[in-house]
Amino acid sequence: MADEQNLDPQNPEATAAPEAASADELVARVQTLEEQLSAAQDQALRMAADLQNVRRRAEQDVEKAHKFGLEKFAGDLIPVLDSLERGLELSSPDDEAIKAVREGMELTLKLFQDTLKRYQLEAIDPHGAPFNPEHHQAMAMQESTNVEPNSVLKVFQKGYLLNGRLLRPAMVVVSKAPSEAPPSIDEQA
Repeated sequence: MADEQNLDPQNPEATAAPEAASADELVARVQTLEEQLSAAQDQALRMAADLQNVRRRAEQDVEKAHKFGLEKFAGDLIPVLDSLERGLELSSPDDEAIKAVREGMELTLKLFQDTLKRYQLEAIDPHGAPFNPEHHQAMAMQESTNVEPNSVLKVFQKGYLLNGRLLRPAMVVVSKAPSEAPPSIDEQA
């Protein structure tokens, strides 16, 4: 009858195995499982954060590709723009023989500039502005008493920005303070 009591489903105490684990062993087992669960949750959170970072980086890469995808193309068009501007500078507006050609060049240049502006390509023409090493490339320095030192006196070549990023720096001549003349022979004596 003792065997029948051990198999009775109505009495859970009776069905316990004779080698039942002690309370300390069960507490240790629960603690181990809780630590494993905590580690798994931490790993899941880290994986979710990594996935979010990958998504954010991919979105930024796509945004940059949209903004700066035209960078090489725009860089190749800038010399064409320079040539049109130089052609207009070198041609005389008073010469009747080329008046129609000059007007056509002016219209083409305006259309070209308006098109580039629609795609966020902006010219940097810093004449008279303070020298900015991030946007200007100093080709020479010249003494000047008319303007503040480190101001742009002359622009050899305009620079360009594409969506705020420097595509080509402006090549400029920068002013510097006049140097004091060495004392003359009369002043030394």
